[in-house]
Amino acid sequence: MRIVVLSAALLCTGSVYAQQQPIVANASLESVTVFSAGAEMNHTSRITIPAGSSEVVINNVANLLDENSIQIGAGTNVTIMSVTFAKNYLSGQPNSAAYLKLDDSLKAAKSQLRRITNEKDTENKLLELLDKNNAIAGANSGLSVAELMKLADYYKAKQLETRNSIALLTDKEYAQAQKVNKLQQQLKELSGNGNNTSGQLVLQVMADAPATSEVTVSYITPSAGWTAFYDLRADKTTEPLSLMYKANVLQYTGLDWKKVKLTLSTGNPSQSGTAPILSAWFLRYGYPEQNYGAKKQMYQNRMQSISEDAQAVSVDAKEMEAPAPSSISQYTTQSENQLAATFDIALPYDIASNAKPHSVALKSFSLPARYKYYAVPKADADAFLIAEISDFEKLNLLPGTANIIFENTYVGKSYINPAVTTDTLNLSMGRDKKITIKRERVAEQSGTKLIGSNKKQTYTYELRVRNGKKEAVNLLLKDQYPVATDRDMEIELLESANADVNKETGVITWKLNVAPGETQKIRFSYSVKYPKDKVISNL
Repeated sequence: MRIVVLSAALLCTGSVYAQQQPIVANASLESVTVFSAGAEMNHTSRITIPAGSSEVVINNVANLLDENSIQIGAGTNVTIMSVTFAKNYLSGQPNSAAYLKLDDSLKAAKSQLRRITNEKDTENKLLELLDKNNAIAGANSGLSVAELMKLADYYKAKQLETRNSIALLTDKEYAQAQKVNKLQQQLKELSGNGNNTSGQLVLQVMADAPATSEVTVSYITPSAGWTAFYDLRADKTTEPLSLMYKANVLQYTGLDWKKVKLTLSTGNPSQSGTAPILSAWFLRYGYPEQNYGAKKQMYQNRMQSISEDAQAVSVDAKEMEAPAPSSISQYTTQSENQLAATFDIALPYDIASNAKPHSVALKSFSLPARYKYYAVPKADADAFLIAEISDFEKLNLLPGTANIIFENTYVGKSYINPAVTTDTLNLSMGRDKKITIKRERVAEQSGTKLIGSNKKQTYTYELRVRNGKKEAVNLLLKDQYPVATDRDMEIELLESANADVNKETGVITWKLNVAPGETQKIRFSYSVKYPKDKVISNL
């Protein structure tokens, strides 16, 4: 088979080859490679053409594609002269059986609504007629009193009957209108954006003799993509971590993908592949930024604290091999090249063209993990369970949201960001409510004194940690005292309860082992001395 790669220069109509009646064929979607942004779709089609030049229209391709990426393959006796892409507004793909059934229900509901509305309109006309006749009869003085009373009773009974009928029909009309609205919403949901417009390729071909040839078509479309998400499960801190690697795949190509072979790639063909070039960096005078030194110091402190968080007390879990095979993993083959990793899925998938995420399970891993508890009560009163994973590069993880299941209970969501420069990945396993932490200021050991031209303020805090679990826990507890940004400030750490102290950042760290049911108390104290005619706004 000969493969022809068509550049933008060849994507022209070629009217010299046009015929009165083009040959029409439908493309069958065989496989799709979905990238983080975009997808490569691969079709096959079978065409029968006469000798000489012919125009071939291939329907059922994506409604948007990169024309420079189109590749056409045909038999050796068929030459592809040119190709052009167009949207096919006349021939949408057939609707599913569920869609057709729902559409029939909607039509029946609309018909019933029309009948109720017509009946209500008839009753309203009858009421108008009764009102007019009643007025005419009342003005006719030739009737006796008995006849007038009899006529009045008739109109009263008939009007009451008609008004009750109208009220009943109004309720039925409202209920039926609600039913129609729900069916319309459901139909819209089933059909996605309601646009089944697909694309078509118009080929100009040349054959030396009459031929029946199989044509392969592939191209890149921007109307698809996938994002990673995960399930993290830990039953005990003495057991390995279970990680389920999943993908949310969405597409709006105008074609429903039915029973296609699916491959997911971490690459992005739409991203520029041109390496950056540095230009000259010219400095110019401008206005100084206020408090730049303080902001820089705060940023450095924050980054230092984040770096230290990775050096936590941990517990080694039982060692197991990773990855461990599962029913999902058996159908997914993971491979990688220099630029991207791919997941080839053996199971065929159906993904509707409705721009809605479709969950696809990729791989299941059982990972050796070191667990640690971590708490910063100044910022958050809860303790967090952190799982440390080594050698995570081979997992080819992407940034994504993770569902956390700990001790068979869903505890919330976390976020996995594998773009770290360390050799260990820290995965937050959520909050553990069985560990209670309180942080309170000790009033009797805090206060303010005036010393000459200076003011000295003393702060004392007590941290209480209670372990409500049935096993002992190792906890990395952090707090801080301020760092001076001016030579007139004097800051002294008075008490730290044997903590590890980083004097550059002011971060205080305690490594605690708390027994089941035990409560531990920790106090730390610091003082800040500065000129009394100045104010520190963030103290």
